[in-house]
Amino acid sequence: MFQIRFGSKPVLDPGVNPIAKVLPIQLTTEGMTKPSKKPFNKTSDDRLKTFQKPSKKPFKPLQKSNGAMSKDAQPIHLEDDAPDFPRGGQSSLSRAEVDKVRAEVDKEFGTETIVLKKKKKEKARNSSQSNEDELGSLFGDSHGGKLPRFANKITFKNVTPGMKLWGVISEVNEKDLEVSLPGGLRGLVRASEAIDPQLHDEMEVDTEDEVLSSIYSIGQLVSCIVLRLDNDNKKEKEKGKHKIWLSLRLSLLHSNFTLDILQEGMVISAYVKSIEDHGYMLHFGVTSFTGFMQHSSKDTKVLVGKLVQGVVKSVDRTRKVVNLSSDADEVAKSVTKDLKGIPFNLLVPGMMVNARVLSTLENGILLSFLTFFTGTADVFHLGKTLPDSKWKDEYPQNKKVNARILFIDPSSRAVGLTLNPHLIHNNAPPSLVKIGDIFDDSKVIRVDRGSGLLLEIPSTPVPTPAYVNVSDLSDKEVKKWEKSFKEGSLIRVRVFGFRLLEGLATGVLKTSAFEGTVFTHSDVRPGMIVKAKIVIIDSFGAIVQFASGVKALCPLRHMSEFEIVKPRKKFQVGAELVFRVLGIKSKRITVTHKKTLVKSKLPILSSYTDATEGLWTHGWITKIESHGCFVRFYNGVQGFVPRAELGLDPGSDVGSMYHVEQVVKCRVTSSVPSSRRINLSFLVTPTPGRVSEDDTVKLGSIVSGSVERVTPHAIIVNVDVKGYIKGMISTEHLADNHGLASMMKSVLKPGYKFEKLLVLDVENKNLILTAKYSLVNATQQLPADVSQVYPHSVVHGYICNIIDTGCFVRFIGRLTGFAPKNKAVDDQRFDLSEVFYVGQSVRSNILEVKSETSRITLSLKQSLCSSTDASFIKEYFLLEEKIAELHYSDSKSNSLKWVKEFPIGNVIEGTVHEAKESGVIISFQKYNDVFGFITHHQLGGSNVDIGSTVKATVLDVSKMDRLVDLSLKPDLVNRSMETSNSKTPKKMRKRSAYKDLEVNQTVNAVVEIVKENYLVLSIPDAKFALGYASLSDYNTQAFQQKQFVSGQRVIASVMSLPDSSTAERLLLLLKSNNEVVDTSSTKRAKKKSSYDVGSTVQAEVTEIKPLELKLKFGSGLHGRIHITEANDDNILEDPFSNFKIGQTLTTKIVSKTKGENSNNIRWDLSIRPSVLSDESYVSKPQDFSYSTGENVTGFVYKVDKDWVWISVTRDIRAQLYILDTSSDPSELQDFQKRFHVGKRVSGYILNTNKEKRLLRVISHPVVDKASDESFKSHICEGEVVGGRVSKILPGVSGLIVQIDPHLSGKVHFTELQDPWVPNPLSGYHEGQFVKCKVVEIGHSGTGTVHVDLSLRSFVNPESNRYEKIEDLHPNMTIEGYVKNVTPKGCFIMLSRKLDAKILISNLSDDFVSKPEQEFPIGKLVSGRVVSLEPLSKRIEVTLRSTSGTKSQNSDIGDFSSLNVGEIISGRVKRIESFGLFIAIDQSKLVGLCHVSELPEGHSEDIETKYKIREKVKAKILKVDEERQRISLGMKASYFDNQTQEVHNSDADSDSDSESDNPIPTETPLESLIPFSNGKHPALAEVESRASVLPLEVTLDEEADESPMEDEQAQIPEPLDDKKPEKNENKSKRTKKKETDEREREIRAAEERLLQKDVPRTADDYEKLIRTSPNSSFIWIKYMAFFLSLNEVEKARSMAERALRTINIREESEKLNVWVAYFNLENEYGSPPEEAVVKIFQRALQYCDAKKVHYALLGMYERTEQHKLADELVEKMMKKFKHSCKVWLRKIQRVLKQNEDLVHSVVKRALICLPKHKHIKFITQTAISEFKTGVPDRGRSMFEGMLREYPKRTDLWSVYLDQEIRIGDVDVIRALFERTICLELPVKKMKFLFKKYLEFEKSHGDEERVEYVKAEALKFIEKTRG
Repeated sequence: MFQIRFGSKPVLDPGVNPIAKVLPIQLTTEGMTKPSKKPFNKTSDDRLKTFQKPSKKPFKPLQKSNGAMSKDAQPIHLEDDAPDFPRGGQSSLSRAEVDKVRAEVDKEFGTETIVLKKKKKEKARNSSQSNEDELGSLFGDSHGGKLPRFANKITFKNVTPGMKLWGVISEVNEKDLEVSLPGGLRGLVRASEAIDPQLHDEMEVDTEDEVLSSIYSIGQLVSCIVLRLDNDNKKEKEKGKHKIWLSLRLSLLHSNFTLDILQEGMVISAYVKSIEDHGYMLHFGVTSFTGFMQHSSKDTKVLVGKLVQGVVKSVDRTRKVVNLSSDADEVAKSVTKDLKGIPFNLLVPGMMVNARVLSTLENGILLSFLTFFTGTADVFHLGKTLPDSKWKDEYPQNKKVNARILFIDPSSRAVGLTLNPHLIHNNAPPSLVKIGDIFDDSKVIRVDRGSGLLLEIPSTPVPTPAYVNVSDLSDKEVKKWEKSFKEGSLIRVRVFGFRLLEGLATGVLKTSAFEGTVFTHSDVRPGMIVKAKIVIIDSFGAIVQFASGVKALCPLRHMSEFEIVKPRKKFQVGAELVFRVLGIKSKRITVTHKKTLVKSKLPILSSYTDATEGLWTHGWITKIESHGCFVRFYNGVQGFVPRAELGLDPGSDVGSMYHVEQVVKCRVTSSVPSSRRINLSFLVTPTPGRVSEDDTVKLGSIVSGSVERVTPHAIIVNVDVKGYIKGMISTEHLADNHGLASMMKSVLKPGYKFEKLLVLDVENKNLILTAKYSLVNATQQLPADVSQVYPHSVVHGYICNIIDTGCFVRFIGRLTGFAPKNKAVDDQRFDLSEVFYVGQSVRSNILEVKSETSRITLSLKQSLCSSTDASFIKEYFLLEEKIAELHYSDSKSNSLKWVKEFPIGNVIEGTVHEAKESGVIISFQKYNDVFGFITHHQLGGSNVDIGSTVKATVLDVSKMDRLVDLSLKPDLVNRSMETSNSKTPKKMRKRSAYKDLEVNQTVNAVVEIVKENYLVLSIPDAKFALGYASLSDYNTQAFQQKQFVSGQRVIASVMSLPDSSTAERLLLLLKSNNEVVDTSSTKRAKKKSSYDVGSTVQAEVTEIKPLELKLKFGSGLHGRIHITEANDDNILEDPFSNFKIGQTLTTKIVSKTKGENSNNIRWDLSIRPSVLSDESYVSKPQDFSYSTGENVTGFVYKVDKDWVWISVTRDIRAQLYILDTSSDPSELQDFQKRFHVGKRVSGYILNTNKEKRLLRVISHPVVDKASDESFKSHICEGEVVGGRVSKILPGVSGLIVQIDPHLSGKVHFTELQDPWVPNPLSGYHEGQFVKCKVVEIGHSGTGTVHVDLSLRSFVNPESNRYEKIEDLHPNMTIEGYVKNVTPKGCFIMLSRKLDAKILISNLSDDFVSKPEQEFPIGKLVSGRVVSLEPLSKRIEVTLRSTSGTKSQNSDIGDFSSLNVGEIISGRVKRIESFGLFIAIDQSKLVGLCHVSELPEGHSEDIETKYKIREKVKAKILKVDEERQRISLGMKASYFDNQTQEVHNSDADSDSDSESDNPIPTETPLESLIPFSNGKHPALAEVESRASVLPLEVTLDEEADESPMEDEQAQIPEPLDDKKPEKNENKSKRTKKKETDEREREIRAAEERLLQKDVPRTADDYEKLIRTSPNSSFIWIKYMAFFLSLNEVEKARSMAERALRTINIREESEKLNVWVAYFNLENEYGSPPEEAVVKIFQRALQYCDAKKVHYALLGMYERTEQHKLADELVEKMMKKFKHSCKVWLRKIQRVLKQNEDLVHSVVKRALICLPKHKHIKFITQTAISEFKTGVPDRGRSMFEGMLREYPKRTDLWSVYLDQEIRIGDVDVIRALFERTICLELPVKKMKFLFKKYLEFEKSHGDEERVEYVKAEALKFIEKTRG
């Protein structure tokens, strides 16, 4: 803002252009575009044409910033950004700065440049500092001196925080409000700023999302205050996403209000605080007073928190209560009176005041109000909504008006007012028009020069004002446009924006705005086909733009049917493609380019109500599960295809047939719109019902079956059930235990019979079965329908699917329940996919059942679903026995008979076989393959020697491993001895052993052995009876199991006594410690309460865990000592190693917390010396005073895939990243093994998180503690770090290596291996750990960090990478990898910073024909440095062993040794159509044997007569040392005196080296001259010319590309018209003369053929030219001959000579030479474009202009120079506008380029072409549309012509031919039916009937043929009648 003042009075500058500042035009949010920079200055005759011409650019966006405004909650987008409020005063800017600002303003508003007149230059220069306007600033209420010229206007640049604005609510969203502000601005109000926080808790709403919608409504006027501008995101600022953040809090608006200020009659806003019996208690945002408002009969529903307005009726200053009236009429009419002098800070937006006109301004009026204040009202806020050009006359000085305050700027004391009649009545202006509406009869009210038009739109019930910006008047820039529009005239306008506060629409007159079906987002419908242009392509997909400027997103997965890795290669920016709209949500449009979806003719499914049963439609798969697929349709509609409807074979995998994003055709089988569910099928015919009445099996029944085969995913069984053949058991359904299920599958063989299988479901007459013990035994309790499910019951089931938000549990059939994540696990930190797996058996607690929606909500928490019996471990032992039996079923020697000799609990005798660290191995004499094992704990303190005999008790038997667990503990052995010595029977002994135990009895047990899945326990109170308890439960199989150690005491319940169903085992169920508590008593409660934090207690160790000690103290109290509380500073490696169970410790209570899910108290104890010695210890939270770089020590408590979690203290954790633990790849690979639970770890703090009390540590010291960026503090240049390969880039791009959780670095291709190796990427794969060195760290301007890494060891000096050009010198040997290959050579990478180029001549000593094959990208090459350019860092390298420069003296010396006439031998090095290149033996030279010097019969097809490296002999004909060329000859006559053969194909060894001498590379003629026969310019084939005239160059006017010529025969002449006769008839003499001349030419050609007179030298061509000087064929061949010798200048001279020689009458011959000249310059010109243009200009002077244009156009098209071709066609359309072929050529180009401009071209052509050519042009255009364009447009053209000429059978015939070519039989027959109904002459009707009959004969059947014949007979009878 610029403030210009002398003292306190502003000084105005008269030099500002008033037109530029009159009207606020720009409204980027509302769709307005910026005005043009250039002024309009067209003549008056062309103005209307300009506005009426169709647009040539259908995709010209309305505004550049539209792409940035796709989000729904855009808080603010500006009307304009330019300052627009000049006023007087001294400027603080320099002259240059002011000029810069003025230029920006002029650019923004499209005004003319402000130029002072010459006679005022001197005066302006002297007073420039005092007279410059204060552009864009707001002026206040001081109006002394000169008056301002312009009214204040709000723009984004002058909005400041603290400014008060009046606005109208335009959108009410869940989280915010959008407010329309003055000037077209928009602001955003967060929910927290829209509601007073004091009232939030008192509001009565159902959900948080309904808060705003309940108290605010669209169209409500509100006063707001600006909080801040823009967004914190700098990127959004750069993109121009301006935002204004507002607040509606009355505490900010009324911050200066006091009770003394309030007066009767004042209007004030307030919140409803509470609703009382007689009215409402109000809150004004301040605490100094409150208010009350009585009920009114007109009151609508009022809620607490609602914002209301009222008129002050009375003020009770004693009680500090203000009484208000809510009468709307009274509020609207109340005027604020200046009774006591209201201060400025009490002005509120929306306040109505009495005002007096002081003066009229350029764009508004200046008003005085409330005595002391002044304000302005701009032209859009006057009393009339449609002010005309004489609006100033309506506001004379001192006129009194009512006005409302629009905005208040406290900083400048500027006030804006409005006189709008709607706002004066306290109502928002009506919105009577919609964006996109078109009004044909809009009246021009006012023309603002340089700004735009004010229009009156004929809306109902009242007109609506609209403003059209100058830039929206026309698609083209028009000068002096003001004269094209007169006040009162009617024009056509389209609405593309609306200012809610002003009630002003914004319009556009551009022709392009009326084209297309999509103008705004509201026009878009799901499923509609649209054309759009690609504007952005990125990794996420593409942004496309419709013709109207509306943008949409095409996701990457929808850009093609198949997966696209690199979308930029398949699609190009600017390409126009056809898309289909997938959906639109919150103005975000999504489209697809999948071919099947775009071209689908099936109905569109865009809502759940459209899903009718039997509907076929297209969709795409979004997710594949084992039980089916999810298919997505339009507008977010989704359905599910069950596995039974996929058409799969039993046991096959869904992913083998379908994949995600695949487009599928599916059928709706059922739908429930209310619950948004659709069931689909991929099957053509519906499958039979799952269960019919005749079937003998029902879901949930038990069947038996035998295994047929085992597949990778399932077991296929034959079931003995009527109507069903096979059943399928998935692997997970073989057992409840996940591990046993896999083992069971491995031993199953065909023929095994399952006795009990539960039928879960039916698919395609195949049963889905389960063998899970939990489901089979709970058959009666399993529900099959939602009516059988009851809340609070626990039901067995299995998990069928896992998603991020929860688990799906299935029961019988498809009955499924859902367990949300917070109900699935007790600990929310776990990921569901880690603690559950699909197919897992679970116990589910039913929480809620909704029968109407069939939804079941359940819980899987172990605390609610724990087992109440031992069924889980019972099945484990039974199935383990079954697996062992199947495993040894085929083995006779390894049977299970030995098991009977080892009964559990009995004493057996064995021999000590071996002693190991973990225990002792026992062997048995009777069974050599069975071993026993005794752990150290089970030795019972006894020492055993190898070979000694021991007696031990059997604890457990593993049948699969043939292993017996034994014990030597005296308690167990003695108990077993006593039992075995008893004389009672065996069964009686077993019963007596467990006679003291009862089912459900709680016992204390001791852990004897810890197995993988269960514990072996002994019960001391039951004479050390042995029991077995599972470590896991159904729901906790995947959880990390609780750690147990031998000797640990546990509490368990007896579940089953030993019998055959329990595998003769006593089964127990563990109880957690918090479940087993002694009965409480008053004494114990008092004892418990006596302990407090800081108390010292004696505690006994009950359990030792890796991270804590479990202790008991007092009267049954349990506590723990965390590992960090064992010693000070965590100095001991294993602090619990010296403690034993039962040991008593002196501890101090440091914490007492209550459990989350129970009333039990957790006691934390400490034995740290520092805590025990502190007698004054007080409980206080542990300080979190850690700093970066500090060393901390802790103990590992968890290790996951990438992190080590460390306990530093009881409640402070640290995490160590895997890559920070080491740089050695082998150590990183063994990461989880190196860090076990309980290990002591030290590290250095990298960063801290105080809220989570979490530290991030690394293993090495922090380098830079003061750094703000975490990566800097532990990763620096030169450091060696560990990394993990995250991505292998294609080609030679290298690797991406992760070195930090959020940071990756790139490894250059040359930094992958230490030595130079051929394929450095071969040793790497994704996920591999590597050791890397940080080479360089770089920063981009956006803050992105780039890290360059190296995987080299930097110890091998021979493999050094040179990164500086100064390290290189010429002739240095270097190595590198090929980076890129071009036709001119290749580039190689020397290092990550240096590249070098190798010319193609330096690639090899031999000729390189295909460098891209011989030097593929990534190939390792070795060469020498040729040259260096240090400034440009250019390096040139050669791979040749010898130098290839032309000035090599050694080569010249070799030439001197050659003599003309000498016979040499050599090998064929290269074969060209013009000759052979021969490498001369015993030298490095290469010579050329021209095709004319080859032996007789070998000059034709020399490629088949000779082979590369074939040995030949030749004679030296010529040696040119200066040009280094050798001419050779191989004719037989040269070797008459020689005895050897010319050809020798013996493959002798050839050790001669070859040199790539500078022989010129020849260019084939086909690329230069367009010969129709496509043969080489060397005249090898003359016989083909024997029967034709000399070749003519085809002109493009007669090219095959044109559809006109090939279709001409299809257009029969009108039958009733006579064919025109030829104007000129050739005489017989002329015809005879032409015949004789042709015969002579043929005879001469035949003679040449017989004589083999083929020109081979320049002399031969000269002879031909002298005989036929006018033959362009010979001249062009002569040019081609020189080009084959690389003599370009001589070829040019031949062209010039030909043009001079050929007779002027032979225009076609000359034109052929000109065409060849075009092609010559296009290939060899310098520059080609200019050279061709010069030749073209010359050709126009000698030949027919149209033919020359066609010739040049053809050359451009053949060489694909489309831009030049388009420019030339545009010139031809202007120059030859009456030529039908020119316009048709334009149509062809438009269709080839897929541009949607055919309609506009046709319109222009019909204006320019003569009327008699219209039919021909339209016909050919329609044919082109049918062939290469849009057939529908072609049909429209034919239909239009036939409406005008219905009796032209030629048009009907062509129309029919085009439809027949497309092949739509229904359309063709309908068209034929129309033709045979015409009333035409018999001859014409006969033609049509004949055509119809021929069609039916070839495409129809006999019935159709007879039908046509019958119609023909009807017609004949009708005509005769």
